[in-house]
Amino acid sequence: MCRETKRRFLAHISEDGKREQTILEHLEGTGRLAEQFAEVFGFGSYGYALGKLHDIGKYSFEFQKRLTENGKKVDHATAGARLCWEQKGPYSPYGMLAYAVAGHHSGLPDTGGDGDLAGRGTLKGRMKKKLCSFEEYRKEVDFPALSAPTNFRGTDRGEDPGFAQSFLIRMLYSCLVDADYLDTEAFMKEKVERDSGEKLESLLKKLEKHVSGWLDNHDRRTVNGRRSEILRQCLEKGTLPRGLFRLTVPTGGGKTISSLAFALRHGAEHEMKRVIYVIPYTSIIEQNAKIFSDILGRENVLEDHCNIDYESDEELKPLHLAAENWDKPVVVTTNVQFFESLFSNKSSKCRKLHNIADSVIIFDEAQMLPCEYLRPCIAAMEELLLRYRSTLVLCTATQPALGGLFRKSITWEELCPDREEQFQFFKRCQILNLGRIRREELIDRLEQEDQALCILNTKREVQEVYQELKERRGQSSEGEIFHLSTQMYPEHRKAVLEEIRKRTGKRAEGKSQIEKTGIEEETEETESAGNVCIVIATSLVEAGVDLDFASVYREMAGLDSAIQAAGRCNREGKRPLEESRTWIFDMEGEKKTAEQEQRAEVMSGMLEKLERAGKSLNSPEAAEEYFRYLYQFKGSELDRKHIMEYFHPGNFSFASAAQEFKMIEEHTVSLLIPVEESAEKIAEEIRLKGCSRKRMREAGRYSVSVDKKKIEEFCRNGIAELLTEGEEDGLYLLKRREQYSQEVGLLMEVETGKAFLM
Repeated sequence: MCRETKRRFLAHISEDGKREQTILEHLEGTGRLAEQFAEVFGFGSYGYALGKLHDIGKYSFEFQKRLTENGKKVDHATAGARLCWEQKGPYSPYGMLAYAVAGHHSGLPDTGGDGDLAGRGTLKGRMKKKLCSFEEYRKEVDFPALSAPTNFRGTDRGEDPGFAQSFLIRMLYSCLVDADYLDTEAFMKEKVERDSGEKLESLLKKLEKHVSGWLDNHDRRTVNGRRSEILRQCLEKGTLPRGLFRLTVPTGGGKTISSLAFALRHGAEHEMKRVIYVIPYTSIIEQNAKIFSDILGRENVLEDHCNIDYESDEELKPLHLAAENWDKPVVVTTNVQFFESLFSNKSSKCRKLHNIADSVIIFDEAQMLPCEYLRPCIAAMEELLLRYRSTLVLCTATQPALGGLFRKSITWEELCPDREEQFQFFKRCQILNLGRIRREELIDRLEQEDQALCILNTKREVQEVYQELKERRGQSSEGEIFHLSTQMYPEHRKAVLEEIRKRTGKRAEGKSQIEKTGIEEETEETESAGNVCIVIATSLVEAGVDLDFASVYREMAGLDSAIQAAGRCNREGKRPLEESRTWIFDMEGEKKTAEQEQRAEVMSGMLEKLERAGKSLNSPEAAEEYFRYLYQFKGSELDRKHIMEYFHPGNFSFASAAQEFKMIEEHTVSLLIPVEESAEKIAEEIRLKGCSRKRMREAGRYSVSVDKKKIEEFCRNGIAELLTEGEEDGLYLLKRREQYSQEVGLLMEVETGKAFLM
């Protein structure tokens, strides 16, 4: 009698067709990896269960035909989700796992309603889909046993545990997606060039060697002595238990190195996985990542933002792979990347999330957390702090008053020693209030200056004030007055900034030595800076741009903007305090956005109050008070899109929340400006070969963001054309080069033959 041969159910076949991976092998491999990832935050058994159940739909004969004979596409993800959803119901551990299994390719779904039809993409809709039989799984796969989580009750603010449960689902989803990718990758490629880098303990030793000579300086009368004092304190406090910390360091206090020192000491002390820097601007990211790489080694530092390209360089292949799941000891990323990933439902963005657990997370320039998403951002930060073994550090010179937004049980520890005294010591300019002035008065003042920076709220104002000032000065102003705004493409702005630095005697390499390392040679003299240099700019110069002026003028906005602007006045501390002034003013006749109005109103009240009390605007107390008033003023606007309402127990709207949580609204498109030979070559290459990530990044160096309505107007008038369709709205090309000025950038007026359209 013939013995029946056991059927092999396959998950993958190698590209050469010579190797096969069974479903059971893939489920067990994925399960073990997901268990390892989820164990970091105490849910290893859940991770293992996800791995074992995610692909049981592949046990259908239809899927096997799809794999071996290129048959019809088969939905294999809904099978495991249905098994979880129906076996134990929506409020059990298995009900939560159903979301992750269902979305491990297509993204975490909304729960939906009982009336959803089978064709809907919601979880309840998918539960009604007709599926191919996958019963063969029972012969090989045991259903894992799970106990319900116990630490997801309401908070001390009386909230239901829906957000915490949704956050757990997202983190488990991350574990599953990363494990699935890695197990599949290991089978398909056999040899994978991944490199997780060194442990934090090893990196701490590198940093300690780098700063060893600084720590012996105890002279509090000197700048270096003060920076060393802050650095020592951060190293000492690194041994404290996990929690919430603030590092409130004045400009010039060396917070970059001090925050890294705390993070590495703290991470090594608690055997944590990594350090993550969350920064608002890519310019600061690039500078900080360069500092960290020089000290710790490039192989240990991952930059993850839109301007970085690891893909095109074979030598950087391990970094490209690490960017997929943040598997490096030091990660430097943007606010947008960090928080949009935490609220995303897509596998590509969520894959890295489990690696945020057990990390030291530094929020640099913490005041830049967006007000309209502040409540959901704080809720996510609380989850990481309370349930995912992470430590958070709010790092800035203008500390926002976030204490009232965190739950009462969370307290913070300040890392900067003698904070008020440090701010007084590092004070480099006076901040004075001009009150309400006319544009003519502002131009009169700028006319009398030798070296001054004027920061205005809108690009239109910048162009108009620049033109009027040039007309006043006439031909003698040639090469003395400069315009800076995002109407100029990045490479153009970079060239103008270099010229400004030359004229003001700044070092040309960009970041000052003060900010680069935290320690500089105090005997070093600034280069001769006798040239006339007046710069009219938008707020783009307020962070990550190294400029130093005798006088700064800042149109009324928020206190944080005023402090950032003041950071460009006597930046190197080479001028007398009494001769270095930052003037705050409100310009008559200029309209503001609703956001600008709110911030200016709070700022105006703060200035009056401080003037009456004879106190400085540039103090930690003033910053906290400003943000406290601002947050009270905004109220419900701190969750403008009502993101928190998308998450209730057993009814989670992952896809809907992800659609709404956009920290940068997509109302613009990119216009490539082909006035340089490099830009012309990029345009031609894209026209002939199409888009690639590398080409689009290169194009970004020569592109200006333009409102969608304006680009339509440009196209109608033959000024621009669509170069190529993109993932969002495509890339456009400027056809009329006269529409771009080497002085002010893209001219927004359109000459139609009858009139100029604004």
